[in-house]
Amino acid sequence: MKKKTIYVCSNCNYESIGYMGKCPECTSWNTLVETEVVTKKGSSSSSKKVSKNSATIKRLKEIETSNSDRIVTNIGEFNRVMGGGIVRDSVTILSAKPGAGKSTLLLQVTDELANLGFKVLYASGEESESQIKSRADRILKNIHQNVWVVSDNSLDNVLEIVEKIDPDIVIVDSIQTFTLDDFPGSRAGSPTQTMECAYELVKIAKNIERPRAVFLVGQMTKADELAGVRALEHLVDTVLIIDGESGEELRTLLTTKNRYGSTGEMGFFNMGERGMVSIDNPSEYFMTQREESSMISGSALTVVREGTRPIILEIESLVSPSFTPYPSRIGESMRKEQLNTLISILEQRGDIKLYDKNVVIKTTGGISLKEQASNLAVIMSIASSVFQKSIPNDTVFISDVGLTGELKRVPSLQVRLREIDRMGFKRAYIAKGSGKVGSFKSLQIIECNILKEVILDCFKKR
Repeated sequence: MKKKTIYVCSNCNYESIGYMGKCPECTSWNTLVETEVVTKKGSSSSSKKVSKNSATIKRLKEIETSNSDRIVTNIGEFNRVMGGGIVRDSVTILSAKPGAGKSTLLLQVTDELANLGFKVLYASGEESESQIKSRADRILKNIHQNVWVVSDNSLDNVLEIVEKIDPDIVIVDSIQTFTLDDFPGSRAGSPTQTMECAYELVKIAKNIERPRAVFLVGQMTKADELAGVRALEHLVDTVLIIDGESGEELRTLLTTKNRYGSTGEMGFFNMGERGMVSIDNPSEYFMTQREESSMISGSALTVVREGTRPIILEIESLVSPSFTPYPSRIGESMRKEQLNTLISILEQRGDIKLYDKNVVIKTTGGISLKEQASNLAVIMSIASSVFQKSIPNDTVFISDVGLTGELKRVPSLQVRLREIDRMGFKRAYIAKGSGKVGSFKSLQIIECNILKEVILDCFKKR
């Protein structure tokens, strides 16, 4: 064995034999970390390596796939984000801020898998076995005998246990706390240890004769990014991120990469004392249920798409007099620049003056407004607050609004309309010329050209 010191970029995994302040690959400053690697004597990059086991080859056309390759749990939102269930030979990494619920969610998934008859190994490098047991006692009704737990920072020991008990699912919490004995000069969490540990876990997951599903917990940086090298995200099949503030109950599970499903899919959970509870009907969660007799001004409904799913969302606004030369523009759920643009459109094209008014916008549930399809609803909620007139609870707005005041068509309109028709809404305002929208049970489609038409139709008739 021969030790060699190299410098590895913690951002892009670039390697250098000498230290540099700036990485020449990703141009990041002060990211090269000193790392010791061990090489075997007599090894040479020019020497040919012959694999003992020859690779199998198949025609792509002859490879069979079916839904039976997936493990479906009883956690609906988790299944959705995973693309319909857990692929049996997949590697998934889950990351979040400290305290967001990473270990809690995986412990619940562990319980679900054990109840389905699968043997699960939960390996932790951060918590003791008693700590894991205490959490399990709090959030699980009964602990299944198919769940095995090991608290150890050595991945070599964990791999030995995998060979011994032969689990179907392996959970490693977290990957940055484990080490391999073959790299004694590298500390836990270094690029070398993290990547080499991940490579070993990918090997046991992708074993053709004995495939296993592997879940890795990844630590998050202060910049809310997955800690370590970017190559770790490329290596795994699925990357999941839990988003949510520690003081709030709502947790959002987002997939930023999924080789077996849709990237950008979202799942919603309610975090409580008994763990994370799946919110199977988000539309009811993200709007306020009101009686017709208690309608309130400043509220408008729209339909946003989170991944492949349409969600009915309530947008609330508050317009108040300003006693300063510069009125406030606060958008808790949207960018300030976007809010200022929509206010300017409402002033110029809707003849509603807001130069002396404070405007505050937020969404019920705290979902960020990223789609242009919600712009008309934002404007109408502000107009409702200005006029002190409520919008009927059975009305939904689905359109973008241009700087000219014209309504613009939005993608996946039929999917959005089918969702509000299913939920029993009666009226939907859309852009004229949006194409064929189909027929609905009781939903009336109102097509308008410009913003002023929508304002007059909503408020001047009443």
